[in-house]
Amino acid sequence: MLNDTVDKIINGERLTFEDGMRLWRHPNLPELGALADYVRTKRHPDAVVTYVTGRNINYTNVCWVKCKFCAFYRLPGQEGEYVLSLDTIFKKIDEMLELGGCEILLQGGLNPELKIGYYESLFKAISDKYPQVILHALSPTEIIYIAKISKLSIPETLEKLKAAGLHSIPGGGAEMLVDEVRDVIAPLKDRTHQWLGVMRDAHKIGIGSTVTMMYGTVETHEQRMEHLMRVRDVQDEYGGFRAFIPWSFQPNGTPLGDELEARGDWHQATAHDYLRTLAISRLVLDNIDNFQSSWVTQGIKIAQVSLRYGANDFGSTMMEENVVSAAGTRFHVQIDQIERYIKEAGYEPRRRNTRYELIPPEDIPRPVLKDEPFAILN
Repeated sequence: MLNDTVDKIINGERLTFEDGMRLWRHPNLPELGALADYVRTKRHPDAVVTYVTGRNINYTNVCWVKCKFCAFYRLPGQEGEYVLSLDTIFKKIDEMLELGGCEILLQGGLNPELKIGYYESLFKAISDKYPQVILHALSPTEIIYIAKISKLSIPETLEKLKAAGLHSIPGGGAEMLVDEVRDVIAPLKDRTHQWLGVMRDAHKIGIGSTVTMMYGTVETHEQRMEHLMRVRDVQDEYGGFRAFIPWSFQPNGTPLGDELEARGDWHQATAHDYLRTLAISRLVLDNIDNFQSSWVTQGIKIAQVSLRYGANDFGSTMMEENVVSAAGTRFHVQIDQIERYIKEAGYEPRRRNTRYELIPPEDIPRPVLKDEPFAILN
């Protein structure tokens, strides 16, 4: 029975781990959606759905960690490895600005050739040439490695990156913040406490971030709840997570996908599972304001439905996307269709920046190339 848990939700009380497990066991998905929508509407009473315009730039694909769920990386020295030149990065930013963008999501891999000096030079060059661009860059996993090979502490590394122009940190690399799961899907990757530690240190010095959850691999519902509880605990400390983004594992072309398919008892996460996961996340994470819809993995129809299951944001418009698409997931739309999709779902679309501040309509740059297709990445 959900009666006690529903009473807590209606009264604005914090849910316990066991409350969360009751939600996972509850079979009626529309009821979970209604509860999540109730909480979302209390926090965001205006019928507004936000989105941000920007570009994803993968500055390198070199990475030695060999995460089993990734089809994007190349090992050091492997054919196809790259590090983008500064001129190439500038060209990509110029193209983004021509289309009215304001945010660069800059991520790569754990490249042993790139130490702190590389990132300081790169970030300063971008900030000096494009002071209007918000640099939403690196992941805790990258920052941990940069600190290690540069012989710096995490706080020292973050201070240097901030001084060079880092504004915000994406929530990538979280996957499932449960070491038993990480041991299976990415055994060489950082531990849960290390990932969360970077976010604590970043939030402490005023660098905001997002946080993700990749589900649908080998984890249990209990382990998903562990992930949510750990995120909630860190958010209680400094309030630095601006948004939560759950997305389902995309198996195509990945070693983990092949392993799970061979087991015979695994099935790729469904849209039903996505909506359930999103709704429960909204109900449990009572201290995070914004929840992004992940239609790069779910498609536009489910993204629209997700706006009734706790999501209040449509994520970011990306001129390119290389990591998720490497596992076979590709969705492309024209930039002016994003607002139409939001309107069709019954909401007013509003453009925001990385800090989730609404951009006044008169300050929105108008794209030069209206027909340019964007891929949506959350």
